[in-house]
Amino acid sequence: MKSMFRSLRTLLVVVAALATASCGFHLRGSYNLPDEIQKLSVTSFDRYGKLTREMKTQLRLHDIDVIPPAQSIANLHLKSESYGENTLSLYQNSRVAEKQFAYTVSYSVTVPEKGSYNFSTSLSRTYLDNPLTALAKSVEEEMLAQEMRVEATKQIMRQLARMTAHIENFERKEAEEKALRELYQGVESDKSAISVETRFDGKDDERKGKPLSSFTTGGEEAPQ
Repeated sequence: MKSMFRSLRTLLVVVAALATASCGFHLRGSYNLPDEIQKLSVTSFDRYGKLTREMKTQLRLHDIDVIPPAQSIANLHLKSESYGENTLSLYQNSRVAEKQFAYTVSYSVTVPEKGSYNFSTSLSRTYLDNPLTALAKSVEEEMLAQEMRVEATKQIMRQLARMTAHIENFERKEAEEKALRELYQGVESDKSAISVETRFDGKDDERKGKPLSSFTTGGEEAPQ
């Protein structure tokens, strides 16, 4: 009997896990963010806008400390958001039957001494435009806009989790450039100094055989 209850409990746990996964739910702190952005400041084109508030909510939900901007702290800057709509189909009376809404967010992530990166995320949703429910139309559109804002912030969270690859790529390029600079500096320091001297071979006895100019590759003019 006990084994049957244990099996039933295990089955319920599995079903619950599948249900939460299918609806897009993420457990708190499930995003594996780089250490450089475990603390993050958020700036925005609209400081008190709905997108900014939703973004901060997502960050706190995943245990990211949202703190005031500082030079030594990574920054997420929400640059802009834009909406658009297209007509997909019409009724026989030429009224709009189906629409597609598009939503785009542009943002940048700056990591101190690790570079600044620009991104954008875009979403689209379709809905039927029922002319008999004109009063509820604005409410439905606002709900749709809020749904896309929430989904956009989740996509930004996923991009933040992928920042490790961008940071590693930046560090690799920095190391390569440093190695090249050191290599070239070493080659220049090993070069032997070469002196170039011009002498006068004309008929003037006073100047004949005397150097007119002298130059070395070290950049110093030789004494006359």
